[in-house]
Amino acid sequence: MESEQQNYTANEAQESSLKDVLLKYLFRWPWFVVSVIVCLALGFVYLRYQTPMYEVNASILIKDDKKGGSISDELSAFEDLGILKNGKNIDNEIEILKSRSLMSLVVKELKLNVQYYSYGRPIEHERYFDSPFIANYILNDSTRNVTGNWVVYAESEKEFVLKDGKTESVIGNYKFGDAIDMPFGKLIITTTKFISPSYLKKDFRIVINPINAVVDRYIASIKVSPVNKTSNAITISLRDALPDKAAAVVDNLIKQHNLDAIADKNQVSLNTYNFISERIKFIAQELNEVEGSAEEFKSKHKLVDVKTDGELFLETGSESEKNLLEANTQMQIAAFMVDYLAKHQDLTDLIPSNMGITDIPLSNQIMEFNKLVLERSRLMKYSGEKNPVVSNLESQIIGLRMAIGASLNNYKSSLEIRVRELGKKENEINSKISTVPKFEREYRNIQRQQQIKEALYLYLLQKREETNIALAVTVANAKIIDYAYSNGAIVAPKKQIIYLSSFLIGLIFPVILMYVLEMMDTKVHSKKDIDAIQVPFIGDIPLADDVKKVVVSRSSNSSIAEAFRLLRTNLDFVLGSNKAASKTIFVTSTMGKEGKSFIALNLASAIALSGKKVILVGMDLRAPKILKYLELNDKEGLTNYISDTSIDIKSVIFPSPFTEHLDILPSGAIPPNPAELLMHQRVIDMFDYVKSNYDYVVVDTAPVGMVTDTLLISKFADAFVFVVRANVLDKRLLSVAESVYKDKRLPNMAVLLNGTGHKKGYGYGYGYGYGYGYGYGYGQYGYGNKEEKKSFLKKLVSKTEDED
Repeated sequence: MESEQQNYTANEAQESSLKDVLLKYLFRWPWFVVSVIVCLALGFVYLRYQTPMYEVNASILIKDDKKGGSISDELSAFEDLGILKNGKNIDNEIEILKSRSLMSLVVKELKLNVQYYSYGRPIEHERYFDSPFIANYILNDSTRNVTGNWVVYAESEKEFVLKDGKTESVIGNYKFGDAIDMPFGKLIITTTKFISPSYLKKDFRIVINPINAVVDRYIASIKVSPVNKTSNAITISLRDALPDKAAAVVDNLIKQHNLDAIADKNQVSLNTYNFISERIKFIAQELNEVEGSAEEFKSKHKLVDVKTDGELFLETGSESEKNLLEANTQMQIAAFMVDYLAKHQDLTDLIPSNMGITDIPLSNQIMEFNKLVLERSRLMKYSGEKNPVVSNLESQIIGLRMAIGASLNNYKSSLEIRVRELGKKENEINSKISTVPKFEREYRNIQRQQQIKEALYLYLLQKREETNIALAVTVANAKIIDYAYSNGAIVAPKKQIIYLSSFLIGLIFPVILMYVLEMMDTKVHSKKDIDAIQVPFIGDIPLADDVKKVVVSRSSNSSIAEAFRLLRTNLDFVLGSNKAASKTIFVTSTMGKEGKSFIALNLASAIALSGKKVILVGMDLRAPKILKYLELNDKEGLTNYISDTSIDIKSVIFPSPFTEHLDILPSGAIPPNPAELLMHQRVIDMFDYVKSNYDYVVVDTAPVGMVTDTLLISKFADAFVFVVRANVLDKRLLSVAESVYKDKRLPNMAVLLNGTGHKKGYGYGYGYGYGYGYGYGYGQYGYGNKEEKKSFLKKLVSKTEDED
């Protein structure tokens, strides 16, 4: 049962704490309304001055033979030429698309470093395709980068005024098309077809930015990503204030990528073409010499058609001659390749392929070598020589070059052996035809050389045509699926998100502000602050609605008057039920300006209204306020009585002008030594007199946190009302009240909170005493309160001020 009661108490306390938090924020709901309105207005202003951004997207397909279907049947016939065989890595292609080299080409071709702005409200608007002016520049030999900011004021379609874009100073008057001298060279401004009278007599801004800065900006803005992990498709996205400009950038980037890929593919074919062209020139010259020798031989010996009787031997040796011819051809090609390999030792030099070498392993080595050289050249565009991949490729290229050289030498040596063997066989055949005339044998030698040169010449011509075909059918790596396009929707800033964020910030900001103010606020505000020091709490007094100091009268039923009546009742419980003895109530505080004199005066009035005989004694000798509150002139009082033994106590006591049954003993003149006066014997005599002649003695004393006066006379008190002024006293000074209570230096002490919000209590809802104090509460501190009726707005402001 006890456990259930504890759980119920804990839950009730938690619910009460939650209610307190909610009520604290609900009482300040105007803060939230104002904050939300201000934040929404700031969001509107932000959107008004922000340039809307649009997004364009393009899709391309990276052709990859290994993943099937990218080479048509028509192009498959060219696979033996060494093209259309390399599979493409998607990650590599993405890095190439994001490279500085490609973006630099795009910026230069589209002249993206030159921007045009028309003046608008409230911000400038960039123009691209529809710009009425175009700026071109010619750089000096010593200038590499150009920057500038100018304002063009078109006076007509032929003349304009050029101003400095930063200082607005006039540079000069010019005609469109004039070459204007600038520090970097010449600036030429011309009109376009979009020029119209609407652009005349208006400013138009032209800005030239450094190319590198523009390249960096677009590299940071562009997004290149694969569609998914299994697809070869790539999506390219770019955000810009002008969707047409962004689309042009993306489309041109794809174009530059394809041109770069085609150039890489054509590199082997171009190298082979150049090599074949050089060899054709050399073989043509040798062929002309051999044909000239044959012509000279026939002319010299007057021969037209030489036939010998040894045709049978020739037919027998025809096969041997064919083999010898083929071996000589291969040996010549091998010699050419060895000579080429010796002259081209650079890592970027390619070896001509498809030269007709019948040694298949050697041909495969040459194709593998060219593949490695191309891969290294491609990587060198985007990385340095110290890249581990590049270094590995260089090692493979050097090793493979040495292996090809050794293979060519071995191949050439084997051909030389075969030629010698075929030559021996040919000599045997020639010996058999010794009967053939000498002219026939000489002509046969010339004819053989002619056939060798002619076969090699025709072979090179065929290979050159094949190389030309390879150049003509080269296709790009990327196929455009969708050109860059925009759906016209604004992607940034998003109005919904900005307004939602503004609304949420408007709700959160007052909470944070109230929390910070609460954390920074060290003043006492409510009973919760008093509860922290564990001192008895006797009640609170709300703020007065007027400036009168005597707020308790017989006809008064205001909330503050009812609060003093409740204080009177609570004091009866504190003082006990001994009705015969006089009761002495001391009123003190921690420091000045907490309203203790006000409390003492009205407490005495409230007790006097109950028919009791009451005297109010002013014992705050340092800062007396009672006569001032009663609007009376200075009179003789307690200090005069103590210091002058000839003065009778009755002569310094006078009745209150406002309340029946209430007498006043003022403080009198301010003495230089108040503490010593309070230790005088006449103080004891004074207390003996007032206690014997009055039912209640209310004493206004000095603040205990500043002087010792009150502690010197505390022994005469039956109860102490310790006044704490809300919104004035620092919470840290509550330790003074706690200290004197725990040390029992002030008998029967209880804390009274003064100056609380007159509309709020500390119990449940707006009650005055439910849950603490002595006795019952009074709703709004009284019955039939005749307070002035207020409008809803005034009540709202009053409620907010009370909370503060």
